[in-house]
Amino acid sequence: MFRSVLVLLFACLPVLCAQAQHPPDSLHRGRLNTLLLVKGGAYGGLLLGLHQLWYKDQGRTEFHFFNDSRDWQQMDKLGHAYSTYHLGRLHYASFRWAGMAPRKAALWSSLAGFAWLLPIEFLDGYSEAYGASSGDLVANASGALLWGSQQLLWEKQLLRPKFSFHPTRWAPRRTSLLGSRLHEQVLKDYNGQTYWLSADLSQLSGGRSPRWLNLALGYGASGMVYANAAQNSAQGYLAYRQWFLAPDLNLSHIRSNKRAVRWLLFVLDGIHLPAPALEWSRNRLHLHPVYF
Repeated sequence: MFRSVLVLLFACLPVLCAQAQHPPDSLHRGRLNTLLLVKGGAYGGLLLGLHQLWYKDQGRTEFHFFNDSRDWQQMDKLGHAYSTYHLGRLHYASFRWAGMAPRKAALWSSLAGFAWLLPIEFLDGYSEAYGASSGDLVANASGALLWGSQQLLWEKQLLRPKFSFHPTRWAPRRTSLLGSRLHEQVLKDYNGQTYWLSADLSQLSGGRSPRWLNLALGYGASGMVYANAAQNSAQGYLAYRQWFLAPDLNLSHIRSNKRAVRWLLFVLDGIHLPAPALEWSRNRLHLHPVYF
């Protein structure tokens, strides 16, 4: 998750100024060349940043794969899909700022979203501590496909992945892995993370519901102090899955002439804000007056 966030931060660089409310009617060569130059620099910075912050002190080996598909109740895989989806959003915004046609921008932004997470798997493949993960690659492709297919089919997003987090009692039991401070736990403690798929009710119902109201299906897991079930059980922990249903705010319809406001709304549209929620877990239904 930390590495995915690092990728997202580098990908934000080319679009900090590319939040044009009204993109050009045709391709703007000057903007496109500037964009490609900045993207190339950001991609190079990403590779350097990953190497210095994550892989520098790790042993090297021949390229290899490893199977982590059963770890963390697949929460990390949802994190990969979430990241590539929103990388697609970021790249699409920048391509449209340069005047690229919507369908072409949708295609290239999907490919770019997938490509920007490839360095993680490539570097993992040569690391003694890890290995390239086929599950991660599938998750990366799924997120890119979710973004690109909707843009190509409808030129709008009817289903949006979102993220929320709350502190848990599990992180203090293994701070070295799950984080000792809040900003670390947001990235490391899968127990507090929830991934949502938010459906645009207004678009799906033909305008018969408020434009600001979405309905979100969420997935989370708890009781995970170790990566897999065998390790958890050996230490007396029992991991379990959680399913949620909650209303959600759709911020994509809000318009503003201020770039800072547009950027803030763009970022917040990837977050599930606090709301009442129903949870199904351990064969029981729970009601949360406010869940985040």
